[in-house]
Amino acid sequence: MKLTTKKLLTIAVTAALCAPMASWATVGYFAHGYGIKAKGMGGAGVAFSQDALAAATNPAGMVLVGSRMDFGIELFRPEREAQSSFGSSPVGGSSWYDGDETTNFLIPEFGYNRMLNKTMSVGISVYGNGGMNSDYDAGIYSSNPMNPASKGEGTGVDLAQLFIAPTFAMKINEKHSFGISLNLAYQTFEATGLSDFCGFTPGGNPAGCADGVEGLSDQGKDSSTGYGLRIGWVGEFSDMVSVGVTYQTRTQMGEFDKYDQLFAEQGDFDIPANYAIGIKVQALPTTVIAFDVERILYGDVKAIANDNNGWTGGILGTDNGPGFGWDDMTIFKLGVQHQFDKNLVVRAGFVMGDQPISEGETQFNVLAPAVIEKHLTLGATMILSNGAELSGYYMHAFEETVKGDSPGNPADAGHGNIRMSQNAIGIAYGWKL
Repeated sequence: MKLTTKKLLTIAVTAALCAPMASWATVGYFAHGYGIKAKGMGGAGVAFSQDALAAATNPAGMVLVGSRMDFGIELFRPEREAQSSFGSSPVGGSSWYDGDETTNFLIPEFGYNRMLNKTMSVGISVYGNGGMNSDYDAGIYSSNPMNPASKGEGTGVDLAQLFIAPTFAMKINEKHSFGISLNLAYQTFEATGLSDFCGFTPGGNPAGCADGVEGLSDQGKDSSTGYGLRIGWVGEFSDMVSVGVTYQTRTQMGEFDKYDQLFAEQGDFDIPANYAIGIKVQALPTTVIAFDVERILYGDVKAIANDNNGWTGGILGTDNGPGFGWDDMTIFKLGVQHQFDKNLVVRAGFVMGDQPISEGETQFNVLAPAVIEKHLTLGATMILSNGAELSGYYMHAFEETVKGDSPGNPADAGHGNIRMSQNAIGIAYGWKL
């Protein structure tokens, strides 16, 4: 299928404009995988690249997939809930309040790769890196400093991240490949219903805060841009075994100026560094097993890592101000792919990760209850009569609850409980060029 440079740029820009609409959290606030094929295998793909989204996982894989183009879209549906109690009486009784006023999210993806010769390729991958979203109706915090009830407004946050990754990859020799991506990042953020936190901002007055506190809440969408690098290597050690390694630098992002009194370091919200190692085993001529271990360094970004337990960390927006209290996270991904016949490939995967949110850090995380630890995935690819590939996948993230044991209110005793489960389906269309 012939594609001009002008058409390619139009497609890439369109995908880029659509992607920021997507927000989700599966392993912390990152996605469990990138590319519909990899997602069907639990996200495992460091040593097993299958499409032009490979650069999102390991840029070295782009030279292994050949010249091709891939489009995909995912429908993601998270279920977020919170329960808050003070003294011996839970707010609103023992009810759980859902943060699902916004329920469905569409997540597009796009990849293009072109072989320059037999050993080098250039390409671009466009994908949603991650995000978080909660949208509670008015009244959930009727006795909480995060109190929208008296103002008749809802409470929530919306963070979305887009990566555009131009990539160069080359085969060093017949057995080893190397790749590098320039990660161009764009993120958006919005917070609503947090006006009563103004008493905990620089110069704030706890006794009577106006709606729409500048730098804190209800400022509309803000955005920032930044950049980083991802490098990767894949080595084939036998006909059966390949190993891959990848590292993504911390992505230096501009500050969210409209929310410089909410996030630590005056609105700074960098994307944390992460690294992974993977192995691919050709267990049978028709069966592949892939296993990845990934580490995400949430603890290096103060807005994400600073403690919020009891508000002992300081004033909101300052360098040591309260954050989400997330720990670094290690994720294990296991995937299996079987060639059922010449026109059908089936996949399955399982993901297990650390819990990034401790029992003492639930207060702020009512806004971002990213407590998921386990995922189950299924997927398949059909080869169509024109030679193109139609792929699909399904993911279920099992319900997880974290019961808080910290003060849920700076001025009162209590705790907050948070829980989440998720479902997603995705479809992709791709072909070799």
